Amino acid sequence: MGALLLVFSYLLGSIPNGYLAGKWIAGIDLRQKGSGSTGATNVLRNIGKGPALIVFCLDVIKGTIPILIAKKIGLNDYWQVISGIAALSGHIWPIWLNWKGGKAVATGLGVLIGLSWPVGLASFGIFLTVISASKIVSLASVISAISLPILMYFSFEPDAFSSAYLSLSVMAMSLVLWRHRSNIKRLLAGKEPKI
Repeated sequence: MGALLLVFSYLLGSIPNGYLAGKWIAGIDLRQKGSGSTGATNVLRNIGKGPALIVFCLDVIKGTIPILIAKKIGLNDYWQVISGIAALSGHIWPIWLNWKGGKAVATGLGVLIGLSWPVGLASFGIFLTVISASKIVSLASVISAISLPILMYFSFEPDAFSSAYLSLSVMAMSLVLWRHRSNIKRLLAGKEPKI
């Protein structure tokens, strides 16, 4: 059952919502525009707010569904986390687009909401606060990612610590930072574009 869920999670994560929005709405290939990412930010910059919001929501759902299924069928914390990682992997390296997808911020948020909705919402709150103040999506993504392990650690009840959940938060932070390495260079150089 667990192995089937992993395959399902990867394939669900691989659904290229941003790419499809670009093709269907604007007749463009997002991989050839802006950052080259198929995520919601590149949709926002090249197609508009409405499509970007829809893509964002769909990408969040891609991360949440595998976790909810894993919980529903009684899989333990580690299986839940691995299912989330499979969905993230599908989003970043989609089989349908020659392994070139998005940066996994929205799908990562979905995974967090599925695992621990207070942590997911707190992380999203940090993201919204930073983006409201700076108007820089990558800065908001990086700061909210750095906050993840801290938020996750302090979210546990004394008798309900999950090393799997904490490990995922560290992996998610590392993955977001790695996927934003070019953005971080531009941020440090003062050249990162605002929305």
